[in-house]
Amino acid sequence: MALIHKATLSPTKVELLAAWLPSRSWYQGTAGAAVERVASYRFDDPEGEVGIETMLVTAGKGPTYQIPLTYRAAPIEGADEWLVGTMEHSVLGRRWVYDGTGDVVYAEALAQALLTGSGQAQEYVEVDGHLEPRQPSMTVTTSLINEFAEARAVTAITHVDPGNPTVIETDKLILTIPRILDRAVSHPGAVLFGTWPSEPASVPLAFALPR
Repeated sequence: MALIHKATLSPTKVELLAAWLPSRSWYQGTAGAAVERVASYRFDDPEGEVGIETMLVTAGKGPTYQIPLTYRAAPIEGADEWLVGTMEHSVLGRRWVYDGTGDVVYAEALAQALLTGSGQAQEYVEVDGHLEPRQPSMTVTTSLINEFAEARAVTAITHVDPGNPTVIETDKLILTIPRILDRAVSHPGAVLFGTWPSEPASVPLAFALPR
């Protein structure tokens, strides 16, 4: 379950990404291009401590980018290279926002989604003390490869290649995340697919292969 608070964010997620995206090697736009949210999907942190959201955005007339984000109540020691920025959340206070590809909590959640078929988290909004389900802006599905199931218990990241695609080497799996989404992209292993209103055909979002 992903609990979404009705809150004000300063800066907003899109504003954070507008400042961060031009610094990425795979960014194809120009600095200052207007960033727009296309859709997003969430995973659940079983510990309930870390927010995990993958945003799809465009910048100007460029391609659709995929950006996994983790939201934390405190900084990760030694992870400054993965920090997107900080924001003030009117309910939760200061939040440290990280590029999820450098956060082991994201890697764990992605592995679970890919290799168990758990998919995205159900989103809920708290309204007057009650939880109301929120319709997600996109849908993700998995092509399962059952023989990989024992590899899903990721506990550490050993190396990250931050290019496009971004490749996360963990103690159990190699996770591949296309930064620029393209239906023609293909890698071996289990696949996470996504669809959203402006893209009804399945687009590969991530891949997993045992080491």
